[in-house]
Amino acid sequence: MQRRRSDGPTSPSASSASGARRPGSEPGGTSRARRFPGIRSKQDGLLSPDARVTLAAERQASGVDEVFAALDRELVGLVPVKQKVEEIAALLMVDRVRQRFGLEAPRPNLHMCFTGPPGTGKTTVALRMADLLHRLGYLESGHMVHAMRDDLVGEFIGHTAPKTKRILEQAMGGVLFIDEAYYLYRAEDSKDYGQEAIEILLQVMENDRDKIVVILAGYKDRMEHFFGSNPGMSSRIAHHLDFAPYGVDELMAISQVMLEQAKYYLSDEAQGVFREYLIRRMKQPRFAYARSVRNELERSRLRHAHRLATDLDRRCSRDDLMRIEPSDILASEVFSPAVIPDPAG
Repeated sequence: MQRRRSDGPTSPSASSASGARRPGSEPGGTSRARRFPGIRSKQDGLLSPDARVTLAAERQASGVDEVFAALDRELVGLVPVKQKVEEIAALLMVDRVRQRFGLEAPRPNLHMCFTGPPGTGKTTVALRMADLLHRLGYLESGHMVHAMRDDLVGEFIGHTAPKTKRILEQAMGGVLFIDEAYYLYRAEDSKDYGQEAIEILLQVMENDRDKIVVILAGYKDRMEHFFGSNPGMSSRIAHHLDFAPYGVDELMAISQVMLEQAKYYLSDEAQGVFREYLIRRMKQPRFAYARSVRNELERSRLRHAHRLATDLDRRCSRDDLMRIEPSDILASEVFSPAVIPDPAG
């Protein structure tokens, strides 16, 4: 399985030429306290007990609102997930302000578990979470490394440890996103090396939690079974975010966003046909919500292009090049009498 390293969006306030940003410092060595007027004590530049600060200033300085706006722009629905992200951001912003008053506390545990079916936005939220934690100074960089079992577990003795450590090294300073994490553990195979990878992960999650955030992802029931079999992993996860399946209306809204980004639109008749496509497709195996929406829109674009290209004498308007018609969707196998489920979703 090919690994993917993703660099989250950054802004001038989120990057540092000097490397790590720790709570209490800004790029170039500028103290955060300098940006927040108040009464300071003489010791270590801390604010005095009777100083006053506003969380609005901290929020603006960190740029976290840009992350929240991106989540709203990129993801339809998922209100509980977005609320949880804001709660985590609030915890870290208050922690930063507390430090300026000398109120030291252990670094919050930031390892997480994202549960839900494929295509519900888990990877997108993980990317934004990496950016958020970087902006708030809790991660050195805003990058994310995507990994699965094949990236971490070897096939013979002595192969697993180097593979797992290599991935951890790549993710250090950012987020390691392990998709379908339950496949790391195969209780039925006594010769499986997944447990070795889990033990290395546990050690790093405990000893280097100030340098890396691990996000485990997968179906909810399978993740619960995984945690039941690996209580040490369960105890190291502080935040659980559940990504509920999308309904038809939300999937239609997602299709609208995707089409607008690609400068296409569904005709009035095509909207009804696409809704019917979703209703039928959701009853079939391997439906992957937003991914299945994207895949069908790609196929509809293909049929749209073929429809225009086969009429060589047609004078196409700008609108013709943007408008998807019912025939571009009805050609899907979902509408055939003997439906053959599409493995691609």
